[in-house]
Amino acid sequence: MQVAHYSLMILSTLVLVGGIIGFKKAKSKASLIAGVASSVALDICFVLGFVNMQVALISGMVVITLLDIVFIMRLIKTKKFMPAGMILILCIITQVIIMSNLSFAIGVPL
Repeated sequence: MQVAHYSLMILSTLVLVGGIIGFKKAKSKASLIAGVASSVALDICFVLGFVNMQVALISGMVVITLLDIVFIMRLIKTKKFMPAGMILILCIITQVIIMSNLSFAIGVPL
């Protein structure tokens, strides 16, 4: 469960860095706001993990699923792999880590 818990923080950091890079390169305030908001949401899930790990991981899955939708739409719109495709791959990897840890915690094989 620790790997899944800390993967939320790692993804949060990468999403925040992506938002900052988007702001610096394209002067996109939307990228900065979305990056900060997504990072804060993932940080809240991370902190929640110290109280109730299952709720934290499920909440993290919800936030990451919303990020998946946003980045799939951006990837389709721009048809450019960077940055939407890269963040999408990181989100999917994090989801796989969380799903495998959740299934192990509740005793259901993946």
